[in-house]
Order: sequence, then C-alpha cells, then structure tokens
Amino acid sequence: MVETYLGLPVCRLSLPCGDELKVALHGAHVVSWVSQDRERLFLSPRSVMDGHAAIRGGVPVCFPQFNQRGNLPKHGFARNLPWTVKATEPTAEGVTLTLILTDSPATREHWSVAFEAQLIIDLTPRSLMMTLKIINRDHQALEMTGALHTYLAVDDIAQTRLLGLQGQAEWDALTNAHSHAPNELSFEGEFDRVYAASARPLLLQDGANRLQIEQSETWLNSVVWNPGAEKCREMRDMPENGYEHMLCVEAAQVDSPVKVSPQATWQGWQRLTVLQDPRSQDRT
Repeated sequence: MVETYLGLPVCRLSLPCGDELKVALHGAHVVSWVSQDRERLFLSPRSVMDGHAAIRGGVPVCFPQFNQRGNLPKHGFARNLPWTVKATEPTAEGVTLTLILTDSPATREHWSVAFEAQLIIDLTPRSLMMTLKIINRDHQALEMTGALHTYLAVDDIAQTRLLGLQGQAEWDALTNAHSHAPNELSFEGEFDRVYAASARPLLLQDGANRLQIEQSETWLNSVVWNPGAEKCREMRDMPENGYEHMLCVEAAQVDSPVKVSPQATWQGWQRLTVLQDPRSQDRT
C-alpha cells in the first residue's frame, strides 16, 4: 500500500500482530519499523524529506560506493534517487516487498554501468530482513562497495552495549588505530569503527531491550557509528541530542570492492530480530 508519510510516498506493510514497516520510494529507504509496539529505527526529526536529499536515519542504501571512498557522491547515488515497486507478496509468516533501481541518465552522470539493484524486504513477526541484490547488466565486470546503513533506536546511548564482535579486527576511523574488538562495545563520545564481520549474531542490549543483528557473509565488514555530542551539534539534519537515541550498526563492504561479472548477481542481507521487549511480556 502506497501512502504519504512526512511528505514522501511510502509503502506501508503491516502484520496481524501489529508489526508495521514504512519504506520511502525515495532511496528505497526504510524509515520506520515498529515491532512489539516499539519503534526500532531512529529517524531524525530534522531530516530533509524533500525527495532529493538523503534521509537521515532509518536504513539508507549505500550503493555503489561506501562513504567517500571513490569518485562518486558520498555513499553513492542509490539513496538519492526514486525506486520503483516491483512486487508485494504475502509469505507464510509475513510479507515481502521488492523495490528496484536501474541505470538511467541520472545514474550514468556518475557511473557508466548498466545494472539493476533490488532491495528485497521481508517483514515477519519481530523480524526485519533486508537484502540488497545487484545484477550486472553490462558487458564488463562492475566493482562496488556499499552498506545497509542501519540506524537503530536506543533509549540511552550511554547505557547501550553491543556484543558479538569480540576478537574481530577493528579499525578506529577517528584515530586510525588498528586493534581487536573487546567483549562488548560501549559508547561515550564519537564512535566510528570498522570491523571484520563476525559469523556470530550481534546482540544490541538497550536497557532491558535486546535486538539480534545478523548479516550475510557476503558483507565483509560491520560498521558501528555514533556521532557523539560535539559532532551531532554540527549536523544540520540532527537534533542536538539525537546522538543519545541512535546507534548505527551497518552491514558493509568498506575497502575491498565486490566484483560482479557481466550478467552475474551479488547479494547481501542484514536481519534484525527482536528478542525481548518488557512492554510486550504481558501480551496475550
């Protein structure tokens, strides 16, 4: 179902259990995921929702470039262009929405590659799975980096912990230091680190709330980011205290480009699963 949300056309999906998802056609951008009566994604109230600028929060699709590691616009162009609904299909447990973006004059201004990108979103009770699928329609191989740049909502970043990366190679983008992840990550001040992805699920502990985070092995990295108070004040599309209520945990390909042969396909997914919410314990 397509409707208007914050001035943008969005697809709204809902389940009998009350879980609900909103996906903007601009950027194929998941802007809201309500599960167990709680918003699980952070969307900045100051985000520019004009159908041109990138949306701050939710789940931006970064393709075909991560951040500014190349000659394309920051995080690529996919998050700044309109996508098309290909299909909405019921499944045994929920519903699947597929959106597509193909090469066009707008993409060829930056990248002379024939391609089709699909974002396949599976909504089931207490779970959201997002799969980015890239089909090379060109006669030569393409190279890409990117991410599912997920902004997770937390009650208080100072009390938030992330577990599951222990022992993984860690690069601190703020200090350019290389190390290995500790048993749990906590957050005080700006935090921007790239990890070798773990085969284990990650666990976000947000007070009494627990969210499991998984990603496919086709994403080589996990990126964890919070702007902290000082940087947040410098961001025009964030409230001054926005950093207190969000943590980005991204499935990403940062430094090593994926190579996709002509007519071949690459795909990578991230799955979020609510493990516990005390406000739903008494639900019948």
